[in-house]
Amino acid sequence: MTFNTTRWIVLLGTCAALTLAWVSWQPQIHIPQVQAATDYAEIKKFSDVMNAIRRYYVEEKSDKELLEGALEGMLSSLDPHSTYMNQDMFSKMMEDTSGEFGGLGIEISKADGGILVVAPIEDTPADRAGIKAGDLIIKIGDVIARDISIMESVKMMRGKPGTDITLTIFREDEARTFNVNITRAIVQVASVKTDILAPGYAYLRITQFQEHSAEQLEEKFSALKKQSNGKIYGAVLDLRNNPGGLLDQAIAISDLFLNEGGIVSTKSRTGKNMRADAKKGDILQGEPLVVLINGGSASASEIVAGALQDNKRAVLMGTRSFGKGSVQRIIPLSDGSAFKLTTALYYTPSGRSIQATGIDPDVEVKAVRIKIEDDDQDTLKRISEADMKGHLENGNGKPKQKEIIPGQPSDKMVERLTRDVQLQRALDLLQGLHVLSKKVS
Repeated sequence: MTFNTTRWIVLLGTCAALTLAWVSWQPQIHIPQVQAATDYAEIKKFSDVMNAIRRYYVEEKSDKELLEGALEGMLSSLDPHSTYMNQDMFSKMMEDTSGEFGGLGIEISKADGGILVVAPIEDTPADRAGIKAGDLIIKIGDVIARDISIMESVKMMRGKPGTDITLTIFREDEARTFNVNITRAIVQVASVKTDILAPGYAYLRITQFQEHSAEQLEEKFSALKKQSNGKIYGAVLDLRNNPGGLLDQAIAISDLFLNEGGIVSTKSRTGKNMRADAKKGDILQGEPLVVLINGGSASASEIVAGALQDNKRAVLMGTRSFGKGSVQRIIPLSDGSAFKLTTALYYTPSGRSIQATGIDPDVEVKAVRIKIEDDDQDTLKRISEADMKGHLENGNGKPKQKEIIPGQPSDKMVERLTRDVQLQRALDLLQGLHVLSKKVS
């Protein structure tokens, strides 16, 4: 190779390093200035490797491919959540927070041996196919998952709606590996779902923290309250298998249930820290709140759970959360690509970092599968003393009429309560807390 070509490669490597450093210095993205690497020997090493690849690699590679590969490798070496996104990947990632995108409907993270399923998103192809939080994707089609980046795996799993893809899954608690065939679809994520658990008790479900999630939750809660003639005695906030989303929405939703106190704070290496505090305005007006979490509750979900737990505003029930306590910034580049960089850790109001540890529930209730057997005896009307002919009255006078509260659970909720043990226990606790509060008052 000529001297001019070699000089050009050295210059290209230098420009790549300086360009990345320049992006990191921009004040509008709040990335602090750091001393640029000026060690010529290190830049020459980069140039020598790139030169050798261009000359000797078995297949021809463009300079763009090599530089993007270098950026991807540099970021992925930092932590599982820092990554480089080319123009196509960045465009698709931006679709996620709008509530509609094509694919399978799972939140994933890089892990040893493959791709970890943080959580399947409710009512998506992956959820309907039985994918669970904690599943390890070993292969995507014929490609071994551990050999590709997280963004490459996202690109492979997305595709034209109606097309199929096969994932090879390892499920640790069952000690087995199996294939799951999933049909891609346009994933329309309803961020907020609500229902009546029982007369006077609200069910509030957040599947992801998207734009306007807090506003939607407030509107739907108001509708439930109206449906119940203004009588809401408690609520369940269901954050199970919620992989997170927008930080500002997590803060806003926490604030809906708090009148005061901290919500979350962040600490970065550069001292650019943030703290969010609650403002007056508890939509439940102090009525009891139970928050359901599990191993698929991550990031923004853990911010909400931690804030409500530390402020003693809610009882957390379920199993330990995922443990993602880091903050990422999306930094766009001039050519339409971008990179995601971990810049801080977040802390609950009491100063806890849940990074890699998660949040423990106040009351542990493991998910179990209930099988309801058909039994003719169970369908018969049970007979009591009051049904016996000539039974004696109790002498207490006319029984007190039970208060009838408007607002009934949907058929779907009635069916769900027969099989969702964690939700059953949450409702039991709410009803117990309501009875106790009446006795105390």
